[in-house]
Amino acid sequence: MIRYFFIAASLFLGLQSGAQTLTMPPEIQKAYDNGTRSLNGKPGEKYWQNRGRYTISLTVMPPDSTIRGVEQIVYFNNSPDTLKSLNMKMIMNVHRSTGGIKVDEIVIRENKVAWDNSKAVTTNQMVDLTDPLLPHDSIKLNIKWHYTLSHRPAREGIIDSNSFYLAYFYPRVSVYDDYKGWDTQPHTGNLEFYNDFNDYTVNVTVPTNFMVWATGTLQNPGEVLQPAIAERLQQSMTSDSTIHVATVADWSNKKVTAQNATNTWKWVAGNISDIAIGISDHYDWDAASVVVDNRTNRRVSMQAAFADSSNDFHQSVQFGRNSLAWFSNNWPGIPYPYPKSNAFQGFADMEYPMMINDSHTSDLVFAQLVQDHEQAHTYFPFYMGINESYYAFMDEGWATTFEYLIGIAEKGQKAADDFYKQFRVIRWINGSHTKENPIITPSPDVTFGGGNNSYGKPSLSYLAVKDLLGDKLFRKGLHNYMNNWNGKHPIPWDYFYSMEKGAKKKLDWFFYNWFFTPYYIDLNLVKADKTKKGYALNIKNVGGFAVPFDVIATFDDGSTESFHQTPIVWEQNQKEITVTIKTKKTVKSLQLNGGIFMDANVKDNTWLAN
Repeated sequence: MIRYFFIAASLFLGLQSGAQTLTMPPEIQKAYDNGTRSLNGKPGEKYWQNRGRYTISLTVMPPDSTIRGVEQIVYFNNSPDTLKSLNMKMIMNVHRSTGGIKVDEIVIRENKVAWDNSKAVTTNQMVDLTDPLLPHDSIKLNIKWHYTLSHRPAREGIIDSNSFYLAYFYPRVSVYDDYKGWDTQPHTGNLEFYNDFNDYTVNVTVPTNFMVWATGTLQNPGEVLQPAIAERLQQSMTSDSTIHVATVADWSNKKVTAQNATNTWKWVAGNISDIAIGISDHYDWDAASVVVDNRTNRRVSMQAAFADSSNDFHQSVQFGRNSLAWFSNNWPGIPYPYPKSNAFQGFADMEYPMMINDSHTSDLVFAQLVQDHEQAHTYFPFYMGINESYYAFMDEGWATTFEYLIGIAEKGQKAADDFYKQFRVIRWINGSHTKENPIITPSPDVTFGGGNNSYGKPSLSYLAVKDLLGDKLFRKGLHNYMNNWNGKHPIPWDYFYSMEKGAKKKLDWFFYNWFFTPYYIDLNLVKADKTKKGYALNIKNVGGFAVPFDVIATFDDGSTESFHQTPIVWEQNQKEITVTIKTKKTVKSLQLNGGIFMDANVKDNTWLAN
């Protein structure tokens, strides 16, 4: 999700700032001791994760806002543990005003199970099993449920009287993992999500003249679309140019969907962490495609569904083609892993597998940036199964980083820097730093808000290690991490160890500095002494973070020169260093400039010659 606010934060688990060690909480240490995770960054020899096979049938009859569903879950226990109960995740229950999900019937192993709908205000509900689920066995659940869509839409809900966005709409078995057991983190609407990689078959029944867009691949376009529309959709699969699959004129003349009383749209998606659905009887539908893998020439579909009056969304398909290709070929440099992406006009600026729920804006520059950010989430948390509700910096920090890097390509260095500083750094760096939380602080435990710890600070850390390593080694480290944990559930230590092994550089000092301390950015250029080879600068690190910076020298002849320092200068001493710049010229003044690594007190960043 994209958020433009910054809040400072406080301390983590009593870590001592003097000892540079990547200390683990006991439950994390236990996972490494048990062999499910490894100090080489890879999943351990005993790593496991559970999964499910979901078959869901929905009935949606706009303008009626009641969603009715029937689902079958086959849940596979790949753990070594005997499970005596299942924790059901009911994210929709964050909507207290709509009453949450009402379970009409739940059957487990062919036996009806009691369900307390009075608990529909909670997002977790434990179901006891009459017969425990043994290791490496599976269990079948059949559930009937209904709920009312929110009339105050954000991540999901009613967009207009005949346009709905469905997300988190089905009961699911929550994650059971190797370091926390059942994920029982309650959802309050602020923290995000943590899901297993599941297989989905979803059938959505809607009235005639209603379209359905969803995560996955549409299985029956010939049944639900009129031939001309189906043909345009097929043409878009190999077209670089935007094809207007369905227009206002098509809707007005009832030429979009098959003219049955109802149509059932069938969608399939495999090994994916969630699904989302958009429904409308008047949205424009644009589509094209883009090559994301130059080695195989694999194309993916880029689609958009939106109100015709929204000029920004008329650009969405080409915005998406650009971002999907750029992310695939540059950063992170891994081909987009899914068959399609769809930008749907809603209110949330929120990511879902293969779907984006974006709000309308008249600012096309901002519209592209928001879409870039949400597309970047494809990799974190979807390609990598991040626990967003516990370690939000592991996905939002990366999306913010990729948003900045693609911004350089799209808008130029200065514009990207200015935007990043304005929305990701200024409020944080100019705020109070007495209550900073280390980034590693679990998101529910951040005591002074989560914005800085989720977005700006971790993004700066990723950009700092990129500067330290250089692009070649940074890519090796990042790809090692992503290859190790694609389709799995990484935690921060898996990132730390994977980066070290991939880049073949000792980075524990760096990760300790950025993730385990309540630091911020504030350098002090104390003095500069003339030497035989140039000047020796004494610099104190008041804020503590190991940041890159430039020394800008202005010479007595009026010329200037910039001397870049990567974070490696702080490896031996992160409190105070001497930096030598080589020059034969006489310096008039020296200034420290961090660029996007903005300094909390720039008044002590300049030295003037006598």
